[in-house]
Amino acid sequence: MRIGVVILPDRRWAQAGPRWRQVEEWGFDHAWTYDHLGWRDLVDGPWFDAVPTLTAAATVTSRIRLGTLVASPNFRHPVAFARQVTALDDISAGRLLLGVGAGGIGFDATVLGGETLPARARVDRFTEFTGLLDRVLREERTTWRGEWYTAVDARNDPGCVQRPRVPFVVAANGPRAMRVVARHGQGWVTTGSEADDLAGWWRSVAELGERLNLVVEGEGRDPATLDRYLLLDSAPVFSLSSADFFADQVGRAAALGFTDVVTHWPRESSWYAGDEAVLVDVATRLLPQLRTA
Repeated sequence: MRIGVVILPDRRWAQAGPRWRQVEEWGFDHAWTYDHLGWRDLVDGPWFDAVPTLTAAATVTSRIRLGTLVASPNFRHPVAFARQVTALDDISAGRLLLGVGAGGIGFDATVLGGETLPARARVDRFTEFTGLLDRVLREERTTWRGEWYTAVDARNDPGCVQRPRVPFVVAANGPRAMRVVARHGQGWVTTGSEADDLAGWWRSVAELGERLNLVVEGEGRDPATLDRYLLLDSAPVFSLSSADFFADQVGRAAALGFTDVVTHWPRESSWYAGDEAVLVDVATRLLPQLRTA
């Protein structure tokens, strides 16, 4: 089991930088940040872009993998984003994990003045976004004209450090998005489904895992070739409520076949509110044994 931490981009680098260094020093496997122009009610507070944040994180770390959780078509174009991805992979010496998703209906979907798309259209756009991003990152030159995007002789030089390109960790809960996982993903990430209680949430996680297997097999791929990431804090209870509770959640994820879990650095209030001392306890007392789960 590999374990990662999300560090929200809601603090100036003078405060955030030490957190990225600390997560690596503790021995976590990956560290992530959200790729949004603003997120839920935190849109009214400080917020920074994911790409320069990860660039800075790459310069103060040397081992830990770094990722977006998740980039979306809401405000990114595959051609321009491919250049940023290539640069991030180079600066981090091949440590980038690219989380991608369809994009929601919140601030990101409206701040640029565009239309809020229905779910089916968002998945259509996501399918094209991911396919074109894959091509631009793999091929020397790409020309494309689709329903959502156009590329004219887009270049890929020097290409990614990781070959043939950076790994895609694809967010998907529905069968159509899961087909994107099967076609382009090195990993699958899920939040589970909304549930009123913890038991119901874990049932949804198990059901989604079974659905993924069927979809991936239907696309002619072995589900065992996918890494599986679970966002523990999408559950009704914050995973770092206590160190023992966190250990229990990691064990439950491992039992369902997940290879990776992700928690959040506790915040003082609102989303992911908790005590940083719990994260310290997990990192210094439990992390080695949890990683062997």
